[in-house]
Amino acid sequence: MNQPKTGILLVNLGTPDAPTAAAVKRYLTQFLQDRRVVDLNPLVWSLILKGVILPRRAPRVAKLYHEVWMEEGSPLLVYSQRQQRALAARLPQTPVELAMTYGSPSVKQALDRLQSQSIKRLVVLPLYPQYSCSTTAAAWDALSAELANRRDLPDISFIRDYAEHPLYIAALARSIRTSFERYGKPDLLLFSYHGIPQRYADEGDDYPLRCEATTREVVTALGLAPSEYKMTYQSRFGREVWLQPYTDQTMRSLPSQGVKSIQVICPGFASDCLETIEEIEQQNRAFFLENGGESYHYIPALNDSTEHIDLFEALVTERGL
Repeated sequence: MNQPKTGILLVNLGTPDAPTAAAVKRYLTQFLQDRRVVDLNPLVWSLILKGVILPRRAPRVAKLYHEVWMEEGSPLLVYSQRQQRALAARLPQTPVELAMTYGSPSVKQALDRLQSQSIKRLVVLPLYPQYSCSTTAAAWDALSAELANRRDLPDISFIRDYAEHPLYIAALARSIRTSFERYGKPDLLLFSYHGIPQRYADEGDDYPLRCEATTREVVTALGLAPSEYKMTYQSRFGREVWLQPYTDQTMRSLPSQGVKSIQVICPGFASDCLETIEEIEQQNRAFFLENGGESYHYIPALNDSTEHIDLFEALVTERGL
């Protein structure tokens, strides 16, 4: 009997189509109206979002995107597309598509392309190493909403996360060792993960546990002592309490604690993007150096490195390709 044809769907968060206020506003509207991301009263939140947040935030964020924009487009989209092409080259008999939960290419567009090739099985790999309701579950929602409008549904294998996968840990450890070899071992290695509201964790989101699992496995692989690393959370939004300690506050305080050299890695990001390039490599570098730090280096995301594509190939083939 012939094996049912399988397709692979990579899903990332999304990004504006252009570094303009109008494009950022369109993107943020879709992103921040998702109740997986912000679960406040929809009517009240819509008034605040459209009347206060978007008019102020969109122009400012557009300027930041303009600073990091690559020749081919937004960094997150560029690196995600490179990952798609690299994985497709590894699996020439298997269709591989990329979708964004918000923006383009959409889940609908990716599913259209996959189903036009008569797939009967679908392996979905959200590009979030650590599960969160605000990212991985939002990708599931987008996929489910689109499939609800289709007659023919594939058999689906959904990869919840890969926070402790041996190839992921090995790739991170190798990247850190390379940075240590290039710049010297720092006083402190900082693991900075994207934050979520503390309330989400209190209500059952195991995201912080998954981040802790990744950190634990990496420092074990590197043989680091507790004094040689620290874990923080970045990119908080609004007035609610988020997971702590906060990356920006930590950067400002570390030099007074005797930490003069630091290297930073963001294991929660499969691709470099605004939050790693602008927020970590630029903004938080300034916080550290302005407060007495002397040496600061950001360790890039795994992006489309060979080791990262090895991981993706292993993740999807483990699902029975």
